[in-house]
Amino acid sequence: MIDDGDTLQTRCGFVAVIGAPNAGKSTLVNALVGTKVSIVSPRVQTTRTIVRGIAMFGAAQVIFVDTPGIFQPKKRLERAMVAAAWSGAADADAILLIVDAAKAGKHADSDEDTDRIVANMGASGRKALLALNKIDVTAKPKLLDLTARLDATGVFTEIFMISALTGDGLDHLRERLAELMAPGPWLFPEDEVSDMPARLLASEITREKLFLNLRQELPYSCAVETERWEEKKDGSARIDQVIYVSRESHRPIVLGDGGKRIKSIGAASRLELETLLGRRVHLFLHVKVNERWNEDRGLYASWGLDFNA
Repeated sequence: MIDDGDTLQTRCGFVAVIGAPNAGKSTLVNALVGTKVSIVSPRVQTTRTIVRGIAMFGAAQVIFVDTPGIFQPKKRLERAMVAAAWSGAADADAILLIVDAAKAGKHADSDEDTDRIVANMGASGRKALLALNKIDVTAKPKLLDLTARLDATGVFTEIFMISALTGDGLDHLRERLAELMAPGPWLFPEDEVSDMPARLLASEITREKLFLNLRQELPYSCAVETERWEEKKDGSARIDQVIYVSRESHRPIVLGDGGKRIKSIGAASRLELETLLGRRVHLFLHVKVNERWNEDRGLYASWGLDFNA
């Protein structure tokens, strides 16, 4: 924040938050914005689309671009997700790479994903800030070794040690990101926290509840689409959503015994939507089988993903 006489000079810019799957990107963005703008689950590859969270740090407006995890993609949807992540990084004013310090060294795939990201950035000549996440559950010697290894790559201009969950180290990170934003007008109203369309936000909230309620593999075979949004005269909203599953055998799993699971998912989603929207919500969920939902160009477009990536 710059004090220019009696006025504060406004600053604004985009910060792309990238990293391997489940590094804590969405948790960090939510913490920095101060409210939930991106869905979170313990499962990898929860984030499928680009999510922009808007934060005010003094006179600086920082627009965080939460990206899908970067890994070795095999399927069309995975390729589109990874392409979206790199696109978000290419268009940003600053890049913040998040590394799960607690997991580094324990899971080879996670280390390989991070190493590939760092190598790609090094080859392109792009510089980034590095945030080592989950320091609250990481032994100090391991943290220091990881810092030295990543610092030696020459890709990072600054290194921050944080815990997105507890808030440790976030004040310093906020201050530095605000300083890095270029002088200029804000791009969004001061009280806006995300530019995500309400229909997509509603779909993402329900998809998060699917991740939290279903067994390991099934959420990746599901998609959620908000088919209808009706504003009621009493100020409430009626929202109809379709949950697409890839196989007929998946349908009863989502529904649960006597429809108990889908009712539980719907209730959790409805309560969160009512909190976020500040009004009553009537949510209706329908489960449909579509073996080729992941080849639906319309769904990719609604997620902001490139079908041909």
